[in-house]
Parts: sequence; C-alpha cells; structure tokens
Amino acid sequence: MSSLAAIKHKHPLLVFAKYAIPSMLGMMLMAVNVVMDGVFVGHALGATALAAVNIVIPVYSFYVAMSLWIGVGATTRYSRAMGAGDTQTARRIFTQAVMLLLAVSVVVSTVLGMFGDKLLTMLGANAEITPMAAEYLHIFLLFGFVLTLENMLSLFVRNDGSPVLAMVALIMTAIVNIILNYYFLFVLNWGIMAAALGLIISAAVGILVMLTHFLHKNNNLKLTFSFGNVWYFKSFFYIGFPSFLAEMGISVFTIAYNIAIVSVAGTMGAAAFSIVNYTHSIALLLFLGLSSATQPLISYYQGAKMPKQQWQIVKYGIVSSLVIGVLIIAVGRVFTTQIIGLFGQFTPELIALATESIRLFFIAYLFMGTNFVLITFMQTSGRVNFAIFITAIREFVLVVLFLVILTPLFGTSGVWLAVPVAEGIICLLLCVYLLQEKRQH
Repeated sequence: MSSLAAIKHKHPLLVFAKYAIPSMLGMMLMAVNVVMDGVFVGHALGATALAAVNIVIPVYSFYVAMSLWIGVGATTRYSRAMGAGDTQTARRIFTQAVMLLLAVSVVVSTVLGMFGDKLLTMLGANAEITPMAAEYLHIFLLFGFVLTLENMLSLFVRNDGSPVLAMVALIMTAIVNIILNYYFLFVLNWGIMAAALGLIISAAVGILVMLTHFLHKNNNLKLTFSFGNVWYFKSFFYIGFPSFLAEMGISVFTIAYNIAIVSVAGTMGAAAFSIVNYTHSIALLLFLGLSSATQPLISYYQGAKMPKQQWQIVKYGIVSSLVIGVLIIAVGRVFTTQIIGLFGQFTPELIALATESIRLFFIAYLFMGTNFVLITFMQTSGRVNFAIFITAIREFVLVVLFLVILTPLFGTSGVWLAVPVAEGIICLLLCVYLLQEKRQH
C-alpha cells in the first residue's frame, strides 16, 4: 500500500498533522529566505537595490502563479485519481503537467524578454532603479523554468504522500539561497544579479532533493507517454485558475499599494511598504503552506467519496489558521521595532510609518488564513466556479476599491487598513456561502 493510499485508514487529525506541520515548516523557512533576500540586498547594496527587487517581485509572482495554475489543477486531478485507485491515469496527469509547464515557462520568458526595459517602466521603475532591476529581471527570464518546475514538483511530491521530503527540499532551498546571497554579495561583491542567481541555484538544489522521491519504492510519479485518448490540460487550467488568480493578486496588491502609499507619503511611504511587504511574505507563505497541506487530503477524500473526513480537514485548517493569525499579530505588536530594524537604520519618520503599517495591516491575518483554507476547499472539492469568483473579488476588486475609498479619508492609515477590511468581507462571504450550502444538504 502506498503512503498516499494509507490516508484512508488513518484518523483525519493525524493525517492533517502529518501534512500540515512539514508544509508550514518548509514554507516558514522559505519566508525567512525571502526576508533574508531583503536584508542582504538592503545592507549590501542599499535602498535603490531594495527598490529594484521590489519592482521585479510581480514578475517572480507571475512565474509562481503559472506553476500554481497548472500544478494545483494537475495535483488535484492526480490525488482524485489515486483516491479512486486509478494509478495509470494519475501518471498520465503527472506527465502532461510537466510537459505543459515547461512549454509555457519557455514561451512566457520569451514574450516578456521582448519587452525589455519597457516592462520595468510598466511596473513602476524610474531611471535610477531600471539598471539594477534589469539585471535582476534578466536572470529570471533566462531561468524562470527552474522556479516553475521546483514549485510544481513540490506540489506533486506532497500529493504523492511525501510531505516531509517536500519540506526538506524547501529547507535546502532556503539554506542554499541564504549562503549564496551572503557569499555573492558580501564576499565576492557581485551586485544585484548575484541575488537573483542565488535564488535560481537554490531552486535547482530543491529540484535535486525532490528527485530522490523517484527512487522511493512507494513512488507513483512516473513519466508515461501512453496518453490514451484523454488529455487533461483543460481541467488543469480550470481547477488551478483560482490559485493563479490568488498569486497574480500579489502583483496587483504590490503595484496598487505602491501607487497609493506614494500618493500620500512619498518615498518614505514606499520604503515603509517595502518593509511590511517583506514581513507580509512570512504570513502569506505560512497560510499558503497550511492551505497546500489541506489540498491533497481534500482531493484524496473527494476521490475516495469520504465527505465527513473532508470537512474535518477543513475544520482543522480553520482552527490552525486562527491560531497562527493571532500569534503573528502578537509578534508584530510586541517586536515592531526589532522587525523594522532588520532592514537597516532609518529615520524617525520612516520608523513611525512602518510601525503604523505593521500594527494596522497585520489585522488582516485574523481572516486571511481561513480564506485560504476555504478557497482551497472549494477549489479542490468541485466548487471551482465559486472559488474563481471569490478569488477574483478578493484579489482584483476589494483591495483596490478600499485603497481608493480609504486612502483619501484616512491617509496612510487608510492604505494599511484596505487589506484587513477586504479580507474580513471575503471571510464573511465564504462563511455565509458554506452555511447556506450546509442547510441545503
């Protein structure tokens, strides 16, 4: 019996812990990895380099979004097939997902590369920032397929019953990236391109770690070119579309917040947002790790026709997200000064803005984790249309709307409160929808 099939015979709480703990630990280290990028770049290369990295973040988010779009859709179909005992179909799904992702990654890199510096201008770069941002972006465009493949392999390895190996791969990726960032930036003084190169090399190391899964006796991830008469590309894009929207929403969030905060606080506001954006990545990745842990379990129980166990996983995910949210808010309030100090020595004006941003923005974490879990549940249990709708509203409408409404009314406080208000409304909509559905059934 494979480790994935053994889920059916274990208590859902034990299964949830087996998947959630390594997933969140791995994501936590990836979050530390992201923050350390900012710390190293800020201290080694200065504020302009930090701004250049922030400008390119939407492009990085787009590569992650592609891998989630195809990866979540494919792994959902994969786990359903495994839950139904159809191993051959599961292997076809894996093979087609790998082929599709690599092809799409190459096409996207080629198309983005054709824009040149115009792409950076569209993302908000000025003449001072563009040279550094162009160096950083160049590495992404050359080796973006490495990032997308690492992300999707992590999803498949987790869905194939090896969440601990997926965690180990994330740990190795984070450790290698931190070491390379220090060596490239402080020892060799290579400049901003080295920071991007370290990210790519560390992702390649993560892929190598995950490839050891293919040597395991319980591995079901085998490439097969016996496609039969069924191609699954359409379902990959359909099921995974909410994940794509959610990740693309990070780009919209970054661009919209840059515009809003600069309009009321200028350069100091942009710097304060850079700090809160780096710290925000920790919470974001923790919640993503939690929701990613629920995805293979919900998908498997869906295929095995075990709805009671599905709901238990959702409940465990919601409780965990609430606990994590409260802890993050507490840390943000108690250690505000220390968090800001990680990124350098700043003026009192900037410290005051960053303090306000952390204390107000972090309120969103009361709702954000629950939203992640519930959207993942809908996405992987057949409620894809509503998942797409609620994700689109969450990522592209409410945040921008409340930035437009609250910023003129409350200034910088309105900017920082836009996300908490939007997340609270989304959480309310999700709960109302699920309660109505429960009454109907």
